Amino acid sequence: DPGATSGGPEVIAAFYPLAFAAGEVAGEHATVTNLSPPGVEPHDLELAPDQVRTLSDADLVVYLGEGFQPAVEDLVGQLDDTPALDGLAGQGVGDEEHSDEDEHDDDHSDEEEHSDEGDDDEEHSDEDEHEGEEHSDEEESTEEGHDHELEAGATDPHVWLDPTLLAAIGDAVADQLSEIDPDNADSYRANAETLGEELDALDDDYDAALEDCERRELVVSHEAFGYLTDRYDLEQVGVSGLDPETEPSPGRVAEVAEYAEDNGVTTIFFEEQVSPDIAEVIASEIEADTEVLDPLEFPPDEGNDYLDVMRNNLDAITAALGCT
Repeated sequence: DPGATSGGPEVIAAFYPLAFAAGEVAGEHATVTNLSPPGVEPHDLELAPDQVRTLSDADLVVYLGEGFQPAVEDLVGQLDDTPALDGLAGQGVGDEEHSDEDEHDDDHSDEEEHSDEGDDDEEHSDEDEHEGEEHSDEEESTEEGHDHELEAGATDPHVWLDPTLLAAIGDAVADQLSEIDPDNADSYRANAETLGEELDALDDDYDAALEDCERRELVVSHEAFGYLTDRYDLEQVGVSGLDPETEPSPGRVAEVAEYAEDNGVTTIFFEEQVSPDIAEVIASEIEADTEVLDPLEFPPDEGNDYLDVMRNNLDAITAALGCT
């Protein structure tokens, strides 16, 4: 894990994107451990006794609330003496409705404030309101993007797929570590600033690559990509909802296939950790291709990190949408 050292603060991150951000900020002065073992779906994580002890002994726990990992969230609620950072806090989740028509300001890097103060309430997305609010659609139809309050009130937790929101989490980690370990506060804040610059550059790459595309419809097996599609003015159409294990009805599969064919969709995306069967059925029916789009819930292959996978995703998206 990133941030390997001895004697410094022990940080437990609930799953990979949080471990990446925390590790980049920690640098050489703190140890960051990913609580979710490889191959274990973060949503379904159950804590073994040794993991409970690890969490209880940590100097900082970084997790996501809103029921994303109930076992972790429940234990965090019982930790009286361990600082815990909810990556959704300060992101405006559930504060107000936010439609796909919101304006998106392309000039991020000049305006965003990945400041030394590391305030996780800062706006890392300029004049637009991509702060992880509840995104809702003006029409309840297949064609109209993404709703972050699907499935009996479940909130979409995939904030890390908007690089500017992951930068905000990095700033918040720097803030917490600076309080825990003030001797190394300058290092944590400098590392967070560097991470913010890297994520700004990624954000700019997405903006530039997705500016001129033949299509803007992203058909996915699982609605994990709402923050990404909202950020870059794309339309997410999911076969399944927020839970990748939920089997879609035959009617839903037929509806998405019809939509994809009507809109000239050439690629149906699925996740590597989820069966591609339904994506392949739809693709076969409309003579489209299938391709992997990685929601980054699991650690990448060795040698790759969050930035690499996000750029691989961008390559797949631009090819699918006919971007020039």
